[in-house]
Amino acid sequence: MGERSRETEIAFFGGSFTAIDRGYMISLLEAARPFVGVFYGIRISTRPDCIDDDILDILGAYGVTSIELGAQSMDNSVLELNKRGHTAEDVANASEKIKEKGFSLGLQMMTGLYGSTPEKDIYTAERFIDILPDTVRVYPTVIMKNTDLADAYLSGRFVPYTLDGSVELCSRIILMFAKAGIKLIRLGLHYSDSLVENSLGGNYHPAFKELCESKILYDAFIEKASKLKSKKLTVTVNQKSLSKFVGQKKSNLLKLREQGYDLDIRFDNTLEKYDLGVCDATEIS
Repeated sequence: MGERSRETEIAFFGGSFTAIDRGYMISLLEAARPFVGVFYGIRISTRPDCIDDDILDILGAYGVTSIELGAQSMDNSVLELNKRGHTAEDVANASEKIKEKGFSLGLQMMTGLYGSTPEKDIYTAERFIDILPDTVRVYPTVIMKNTDLADAYLSGRFVPYTLDGSVELCSRIILMFAKAGIKLIRLGLHYSDSLVENSLGGNYHPAFKELCESKILYDAFIEKASKLKSKKLTVTVNQKSLSKFVGQKKSNLLKLREQGYDLDIRFDNTLEKYDLGVCDATEIS
């Protein structure tokens, strides 16, 4: 399979792996066992309340290297309203056990759940940072038809975040995890026709992460440019961040031009991806 397989994991996702029938779980691990040396390892996802020492010993014996927990929120009232069946304490306890056993820990959160607020979502991100997982995934809540959440939305009991509100919130969360050195491996749901056709609320976007990263760089520019008198400016970015600074369909550039900015964009690949330099272009020889 080549060298690339050494950077790839076998994954059991789409459910709570350690909550399924024990015999069936072991049969899946047995099927994966011959390939453990070929790939980097095995990654599984599960519920925080379905982790104990016995389970972790079994997973370790079969070559599992990474465990992701569907934590979703660290606010117990939100977890209860959404019938998650576990508590924030379960997340913390399971995370501690996973790390003690030497597994790579991943935590998954959902923003905008029923009963949540931006403040509660920020609190969840802060608690995640306290736990210090190796990786995180962040999924803004998408309302699917024919669900309890859809009923709450249609009755007016649940008001989802707007797309702009989600972008504002998640751009903050991205920076929080980046500052803490925690790797964000997914932001937003993968696109599918079914997802678009069966969702409600109009707050899903297929390029959600790009919207958030564009906002981060736009806000960074505005903060720095507001301290300068001239609007003829030189902007320096990492070349890999150019599309994020420009924005989808050049949205950032268009907004800045409307504000009177005349920009000369240059590259410095030593800059971090969310960093940029801004200076008065008239002062550069």
